[in-house]
Amino acid sequence: MPCTMSPRQIILPADATAPRVAREFLAESCCGSHEAAVIDEAQLLVSELVTNAVRHGAPPIELQVRCAGEDRLQIRVRDSERRAPEPREAEPDSEGGRGLMLVDLVSDAWGHEDDGDGKAVWFTLRV
Repeated sequence: MPCTMSPRQIILPADATAPRVAREFLAESCCGSHEAAVIDEAQLLVSELVTNAVRHGAPPIELQVRCAGEDRLQIRVRDSERRAPEPREAEPDSEGGRGLMLVDLVSDAWGHEDDGDGKAVWFTLRV
């Protein structure tokens, strides 16, 4: 079934409510074929990226959801901090520090782009 969903985006609050708002927006934004196949993984990973943007980025924080062909869903989280994300090794008893490792493990591809006024961190999931 061809996907016809146009890209959708939202400006997220720059506070602790942002991951929840992002998950809800993602659930409302996904087309039927992508939602059924990858929504749980997408919501997990978008929570990680949005949490990083709130903790280490700068407002505004933007979330974009788009279908990238029939077989891929792409999520982009943009903020106004130009510093690139840095994956790190978390200590076994650390409460944080595993987000980008999780994105790398679960997504089919991920990366970041400097856009002059900040950065966007993105990932794709295949259906």
